[in-house]
Amino acid sequence: MVECRWNGRKKRGQVPRFVVVGGLSKSVLGLAENFERAAHSLPYEEEFRDVEIVALHVHRHGRVHDLRLVVDRGGNVDVALCERVGARLNAALETESDPYTLSVESPGLDRPLLRPADYERFRDRDVCVQTTLPIERERTHRGKLLGVRGNAAVLETARGELPIPLEMIKSANLEFDYRAALKRDKQERRDDR
Repeated sequence: MVECRWNGRKKRGQVPRFVVVGGLSKSVLGLAENFERAAHSLPYEEEFRDVEIVALHVHRHGRVHDLRLVVDRGGNVDVALCERVGARLNAALETESDPYTLSVESPGLDRPLLRPADYERFRDRDVCVQTTLPIERERTHRGKLLGVRGNAAVLETARGELPIPLEMIKSANLEFDYRAALKRDKQERRDDR
């Protein structure tokens, strides 16, 4: 049984049509908005012109907000870049009174493919694609990315070309072949001798 109070009287069995829950103060919304605005303005600043914003996350843990930014720069993100981006974002957020933690990181070797442009940019790279529905009785597909045709990402698999509609892609990531990289590195060291 649900108990509600309207005008000081208890009424049983009735549920209000909508409930307004407090907890998101104006300053909390301001923090998230200011973080997003500052992060998305980075590529327009001269110092960060070559920086791409891959992902942006805001989560609340109790009173503290966890602000996370994933950046890329032509696959060449180093600690110094993350420190400069973090310092710029902290300067933009210094007027905020709410506590927060900020982390700036690279997308890693298994970079996520989030936008259709990513599927063209990383053409001829090995990828792993998870789909929401089975395609050829499987939800996980691995192969070489051939780009986008129409509204589908196309993979070259052992069975041939596999078009995967973009709206069916749950997640997609680059795959890094450690053995091939080690072999390539070893061969380059031999050639330098």
